[in-house]
Amino acid sequence: MRFDIAAQDLRYAFRAMRRTPASTAIIVLSLAIGIGANTALFSVADVLFLKPLPYPHPEQLSLLFLRIPGLGIQRDWPSPGEFADIHSQNRSFSEMSIALGASFNLTGRGDPARVEGVWASSSLFHILGAKALLGRTLLSEDDTPGKPLVAVMTYGLWKRLYGGNPAIVGQTITIDGKLAPVVGVLDKNFILNGDSMPMTSAIEQPELFIPLQLSRQVIALRSYESFSVVARLRPGVSFAAAQTGLDVISARIRDKDKRDPTFSIRAVPMNEQVAGSVRRVMFVLLASVGFVLLIAVANAANLLLARAVSREKEAAIRVAVGSGRWRLFRQLLTESIVLSLCGGAAGILLAWGLIAMARVMEPGNIPRMGEIGLNGPVLVFTCAVSLATGILFGVFPALRISGTNLNITLRAAGRGMRSSVGSDKLRSALVVLEIAFSMMLLIGAGLLIQSFARLQSVPPGFDPARVVSLMVTLRRPNYGTPQKWAQFFDVLPQRIAGLPGIESVGATSSLPLSGTGGWAGFEVEGFARKPDQPELQSDQRNATPDYFATLRIPLLQGRYFTGADTAKSAPVAVIDAKMARRFWPHESAIGKRLRLTGGTIKPWVTIMGVVGVVKQYGLDMDTRMTVYFPQAQFPLPTMYVVARTKSDPSAAVPAIVREFHAIDPQLPVYGIHTMEERLSRSLARQRFAMSMLGAFAGFALILAVVGIYGVVSYLVTQSTHDIGIRMALGALPRNISGMVMGHGMRLAAAGLAAGVAGAFALTRMMESLLFGVDSSDLPTFAGAALGLVLVALAATWIPAMRAARVDPNTALRQD
Repeated sequence: MRFDIAAQDLRYAFRAMRRTPASTAIIVLSLAIGIGANTALFSVADVLFLKPLPYPHPEQLSLLFLRIPGLGIQRDWPSPGEFADIHSQNRSFSEMSIALGASFNLTGRGDPARVEGVWASSSLFHILGAKALLGRTLLSEDDTPGKPLVAVMTYGLWKRLYGGNPAIVGQTITIDGKLAPVVGVLDKNFILNGDSMPMTSAIEQPELFIPLQLSRQVIALRSYESFSVVARLRPGVSFAAAQTGLDVISARIRDKDKRDPTFSIRAVPMNEQVAGSVRRVMFVLLASVGFVLLIAVANAANLLLARAVSREKEAAIRVAVGSGRWRLFRQLLTESIVLSLCGGAAGILLAWGLIAMARVMEPGNIPRMGEIGLNGPVLVFTCAVSLATGILFGVFPALRISGTNLNITLRAAGRGMRSSVGSDKLRSALVVLEIAFSMMLLIGAGLLIQSFARLQSVPPGFDPARVVSLMVTLRRPNYGTPQKWAQFFDVLPQRIAGLPGIESVGATSSLPLSGTGGWAGFEVEGFARKPDQPELQSDQRNATPDYFATLRIPLLQGRYFTGADTAKSAPVAVIDAKMARRFWPHESAIGKRLRLTGGTIKPWVTIMGVVGVVKQYGLDMDTRMTVYFPQAQFPLPTMYVVARTKSDPSAAVPAIVREFHAIDPQLPVYGIHTMEERLSRSLARQRFAMSMLGAFAGFALILAVVGIYGVVSYLVTQSTHDIGIRMALGALPRNISGMVMGHGMRLAAAGLAAGVAGAFALTRMMESLLFGVDSSDLPTFAGAALGLVLVALAATWIPAMRAARVDPNTALRQD
């Protein structure tokens, strides 16, 4: 196509847009919504499913997990002993690394700092292709047990705490009270986070790496299943072949450690680990924005078809004076593409806003969130969608106008235009399509809203109101023994409880909804497990005496811990109601005994109390049996401190932190959140999915309303002469309005029927996203249908009233 002709088509397209500003604005806005929503979702899908992980040959990377379906455990982390077995026996992986997420206290440089980090074997850096900006990464010699401690820090930590000082390499820093030279700073492009490599301490972005030295004592910890294992496949080895080898190793470990009959080790591709948890919700949202775009396309096509009727005379005259039909078709299609590109440009702004809004909403564990943005591939996608959309909605109106019958059109010009039957049927079909897609999205959004409402009503097992939580780790030389840990968490709650506005204070090793947890095998006195029965595992927590009262976890039997439960007294435990029902359904659990298994032989402990079940990992997740131990008898160095206040809990934080620092000014206090914030954040992903699908359904409904109104209003305009004849022959205004509304509601009914059928298929994809509601929930389907009927009635009412007010004399004179 010659440049001058193309430029002429563009100029004509912009003149045509200026002549009809209202319909132009509606088309551009409709397309902006459809294209913008698709652009925003594609930017997420691009990072999660299309963009490779930032490591060499990421398709070879695997994470190794334990799987014990007999205990309801789909993915658990291996222990050092299990890693040693896999490492020595496997033939499928060229390299393997083991790591443990941790938090470190950095002191000796002003205010104490808490830094998230990793204990890792040196091979981790080679497997992930990490390069050092300064110095070096960890070497294999650093893995040798007994070697001096060294540290490698990320670029971000180096800039944040040390100002980018190039002399940092070789300097000594104090980590948990121990001196360690910094041997390297990683390149700024190196990324390692809890999405690509799961950590046990809910780490989002580790910044400090310390060598994990696998001594014989560490390898002997076969029950300490809290380590991440990353491995690289040998060239030419498939994941299926690697899994076959792991199955053999699993059987050996199962026999050696007398594990559950369903115990196995699974190789999970790293990319699946990163994106697998959000794959289903992303597919649902991508399908939803696809529907929104189709509705926008149908709307634009409908408006252009309506405009086509008024331009038939213009087209006939142009053909009559020598313009070819192909030339006319091309020029009209250019108009559509220009409209679509304008919608795409506006859609980019909308997508930018949606991405920014998603970040503000904190959607909850959406992987690689920091990489999501409007990059080159996303903009290319937007341009492609805009062009395809322009062609899709423009081709039928262009064919309609360019195919105009010259003689008929010119003869009819003086008597007013009439649309063809085929055009009317196409426009009606497009409206039916819009209503059907809107119905599907409304039902999906309704199910998610119901699911979220029911999830919010699930009792968490504690009272989060007016409770603030803080975290502290005792790893300085001042706290080198378990006795000092116990003493600290005995004194601290007493000091905080004396502050004004504090009702009670407690501490626990794993706070509900914090993303942390700990579990172990156990045995019950008098209960013998058969070899083919699942092994016994339970969550385990440490707690101080007032922890249960502070969170208002109800006491069902016996008593809470007291100050008398010390290291010198008989060991005791408190269990939750789930464990009590499992082992003593018809008698009291008080006085019964149990003990933990694995490693060194643990003492038998006597059950002194039974408390309510607490939702530890999420309101939508089942809770495992839980055992609580007194912190004074089984001390741990890392604890969450919780305080219930008489008013705003956030206002009490400065005074509470001062009490920490009054005991030890070099002790970092971190992880400060109210329990209501933790509860809200635990629902972030469900809230995000509900909000996004609800917004898309709202967009679709608005576009469907515009479509219904446009078709019915166009019908009234084109049928003014016929309406005048009917009224001249005695038809009453209510007959006319009923006829118009009947036409609109027939379209709505057809769209509703198609939408309900489609919704049954769509909602099957959503079953894993729902909680407490069936995917074919009848009230939701009925409510969505009723809402859409009411909206359709409102959309047809205005044109119907206009039709009822038609003056028959004026209508007949216009002919």
